[in-house]
Amino acid sequence: MKKILIASVLLTIILSSFTAQMIPTSLKITVRNELGGLESGVNVTLYANKEDYNKSANAVAAGKTDEKGNVFFQKLTQLNFYVSAEKGDKNNFGAGEKIDSLAANKVNKVTLIISD
Repeated sequence: MKKILIASVLLTIILSSFTAQMIPTSLKITVRNELGGLESGVNVTLYANKEDYNKSANAVAAGKTDEKGNVFFQKLTQLNFYVSAEKGDKNNFGAGEKIDSLAANKVNKVTLIISD
C-alpha cells in the first residue's frame, strides 16, 4: 500500500511539473467599448515600463483584436505591463493602462474599456 501511495505522489508531482512547463505565461485581453460592446480591430500594444509606454517605444508585443474583441499574447515574462489600446478616436488612456504582474504558466485575462 505504501508503494502505491508513494508512486501516485511522485506521478502527481511529475505531471504537475510537466503541465506547468507546457503552458507558457500568456495574456488574453478583451476590449470593450464604453457601452460594454466587444470591439474588433483594436490595436493593442504592451510595454515593459511607463517610460516606454509614454514614448510609445520599445513595445514588448503588439496585436489586433479579433471579431470577439480578443487579442492573445504568449510567452510573456512576469512583469507589470503598460498597455495601449487604440481604435480611431477611442482608446484606454487614463483608465486601465497598467496590468499587474502576470501569474506564471497560466493564461492571464484582462478586460479593457476604450472610449472617446
